[in-house]
Amino acid sequence: MLEEKTEAILKRKSVSLKGASILVGVSGGPDSMALLHYLWERKNSLGMELAAAHVDHMFRGDESLGDALFVKNYCEGRGIPFEMARVNVPELISLTGKNSQEAARDARYGFFREQMEKRRYTFLALAHHGDDQMETILMRLNRGTTGRGRAGIPFMRPFQNGLIIRPFLGSSREEILDYCRRKGIEYRIDPSNQKDVYSRNRFRKTLLPFLKKENPHAHEHFQRFSEEIESDEAYLEELAASRMVTVIKSRERGKVVLDILAFLGMPMPLQRRGIQLILNYLYEGKHDSLAAVHIDQVISLLNRPHPSGKLNFPGGLNVTRSYSECIIHFGRLEKMAFRIEMDHPGKAVLPTGAVVSIELALDAEQGAGPGCSYLPVSEVSFPLIIRTKENGDRMTLKGMEGTRKLKDIFIDNKVPVSERETWPVIMDSAGRIVWLPGLKKSALDSAGNPRDGYLKLLYNKKPTSGGHM
Repeated sequence: MLEEKTEAILKRKSVSLKGASILVGVSGGPDSMALLHYLWERKNSLGMELAAAHVDHMFRGDESLGDALFVKNYCEGRGIPFEMARVNVPELISLTGKNSQEAARDARYGFFREQMEKRRYTFLALAHHGDDQMETILMRLNRGTTGRGRAGIPFMRPFQNGLIIRPFLGSSREEILDYCRRKGIEYRIDPSNQKDVYSRNRFRKTLLPFLKKENPHAHEHFQRFSEEIESDEAYLEELAASRMVTVIKSRERGKVVLDILAFLGMPMPLQRRGIQLILNYLYEGKHDSLAAVHIDQVISLLNRPHPSGKLNFPGGLNVTRSYSECIIHFGRLEKMAFRIEMDHPGKAVLPTGAVVSIELALDAEQGAGPGCSYLPVSEVSFPLIIRTKENGDRMTLKGMEGTRKLKDIFIDNKVPVSERETWPVIMDSAGRIVWLPGLKKSALDSAGNPRDGYLKLLYNKKPTSGGHM
């Protein structure tokens, strides 16, 4: 019976209604009327505060207004506080371009938020049941949903200043209708629930009868599947989040940069969930068109032997691969051009956080690494200019004849495209490129007359920081 199953799921989820203040979302249909009646019968024994909230979506004119008045009369007859809102959803659809179900849902939950904030309720109780759970899981699997989304409707989740709970998730629609018959509960029927134009209705009318014929308790197995998936995914997401901190090179609003080699070193289950975390972060959880195929496309891009590639996702999101780096971002990548003149020894902090310093030195250290260059005072004069690359840039290379394009040097050293745009190029007052810090030294390095001394140039490329998704 519905009563026993509802008590069982509340106990299993460690939810106590004793002394709680509960707002019930009530449409007037059998599910929500049964839930309101169930809670009302226990109101006094559990010391609960109970209120009902109804939203008229104004789809059906006087008929939908009649639903609102029906719920209002039921509440007034039992001393249940009643709140309602009339929202012109057809007008919202024309203004926003949302489909009818999405627009109606936004209207309902917007009103529920207002009431939860205003009255500080403990719970918002909604009447989703086991059949709704079956439909949701089947629809999401059919659509290609991945990760926690496959779990369907959660029994409980945070909402505004309280929690949403769904006490009927362990019960079937037949059990709810039986409860209404036993208790003499009247209800209203929304004819739109029978229209085949909605995919949920098609699943409800075709797949569910078959599954229930095969197993009348199928809804219980779907609910157990939902709870197991939700629990497993929570654990795997936590593992993925902890590993992603080590592979994310930088993160900002609308942009995440990945270290591909470090990412591919993660187990595949964590790779999939790591990409899902990034997409959730960038989309802020607000894009329904994403599916498992998008995650597979990113992972495939990162595993290709070709060092570069690009994907275009819904909503203007781009995935750009360049050598060992992958940038997942909205819009075009902005260039961070800079030009800094140094008239004397000192330090310059670049927009990237890297530091270039210039000192005077008597001798040139032999075997200095790529982060250091000695330029002869007799050959190089101030000001030295630190800037980003420009088209056609060329430089002489130490130990080589002629000049080379900076573009070719970046390619040879597999510098990601995004880093090339901000890589410092150092030029002297004569317009010659005298050093490409960290990559190549010019023919001027350690040249000239040692008696005149040197300008010692140092480059410290500060690592960018990652962080939790």
